[in-house]
Amino acid sequence: MGLTEIRTAIKVDLKRPADQQSLLHNRWHPDVPFAAKVKDGEIVKIECVDWTGGQIGNNDSADDMKNIDLTKIHYLSGPFEVENAEPGDVLLVEIQDVQPFQEQPWGFTGVFDKNNGGGFLDEIYPEAAKAIWDFEGIFCSSRHLPHIRFPGLIHPGIMGCAPSPEILAEWNRREAELISTTKLERIVAQPPQPKNVHAGSASDEIKEKVGKEGARTIPGRPEHGGNCDIKNLSRGSKTFLPVHVPGAKFSVGDLHFSQGDGEISFCGAIEMAGVITLKLSVMKNGMKDLDMKSPLFLPGPVEPHYGPSRYLTFEGFSVDEKGVQHYLDATVAYRQATLRCIEYLRRYGYSDYQVYLMLSCAPIQGHVGGLVDIPNACMTLGLPMDIFDFDISPIGGTPKKLDMGSCAVVSK
Repeated sequence: MGLTEIRTAIKVDLKRPADQQSLLHNRWHPDVPFAAKVKDGEIVKIECVDWTGGQIGNNDSADDMKNIDLTKIHYLSGPFEVENAEPGDVLLVEIQDVQPFQEQPWGFTGVFDKNNGGGFLDEIYPEAAKAIWDFEGIFCSSRHLPHIRFPGLIHPGIMGCAPSPEILAEWNRREAELISTTKLERIVAQPPQPKNVHAGSASDEIKEKVGKEGARTIPGRPEHGGNCDIKNLSRGSKTFLPVHVPGAKFSVGDLHFSQGDGEISFCGAIEMAGVITLKLSVMKNGMKDLDMKSPLFLPGPVEPHYGPSRYLTFEGFSVDEKGVQHYLDATVAYRQATLRCIEYLRRYGYSDYQVYLMLSCAPIQGHVGGLVDIPNACMTLGLPMDIFDFDISPIGGTPKKLDMGSCAVVSK
């Protein structure tokens, strides 16, 4: 018995603006029309543009990163009508393969300008920067980050099913409350934004409604998953997604060649356009059977392997760079671990921005050390030493500064 050829359920055009392609969308809303249909248990290939819709170029300037229009992201392929899927079911998504397009064997990692997107360390590193990565089979390297090479763990940053009208209203309610009550001097959430809304093949009336009500794709949310950026959801992984609308309205996008835990620079993975191969199956009444309130995941068996003793590990606590004590703040602690690593790698000639970019996309491991020893949470960042072609271990001898060139920066 011969193998059945896997069909491509959605095709994209890399030469055409993403907002002119009817099989893509960039808001979560139950009224975004179906882009394609998939049978229960069918395996399909799905083409995806990069998350910016092609706004970032393969060049040596970060001007495009500085001036990116964040009202356009993320462009997702879908939504798919999955046969037999009804509210209360669970959609099982099995990732069988993810690959870049053969005609576009490169990706990018970026740092956004503090005033246009920002990032994990934008108070310290406020300017935009970028690195371009070339793909060599399973490996990648960058002219902007010399002496570094590692295998990718290719995965989608975003998978999710459309919210019901009730769930969408709840998202908008609680995020609006956060925006109105925050005391932080920064943007803490993005409300619905009609500007540059793309609702696939929707009529003008539906598109206007999606623009007024549709949830931004920037955060993941507990009811459906979305933009979770979990790097181990690669080949062989299984994701169990709650279904809230008839047909599921499943969408996928934001493909990554590689990512470090935390994707700390925001545009921090190696972002790429490509093709993902999925098997979509319906588990009837799965939400009740699994007592499901949020998605479940079974990571795949494939990942870069470095021995436990090959990770140079940095520690961070809930005391920020200004010496202010915080109470069990894991975000502050992970930020401090990141800064310790940046400081350490300066000795070899890398700029801070080069290390910031690298830590966002290389296969670093972020772990929780402790969350109970008041007042300090403890977080660790494990940097695989074998991604470098020279010895960075503390017992490797006197550090020698190398010519590390520069990442792409903004023109003055």
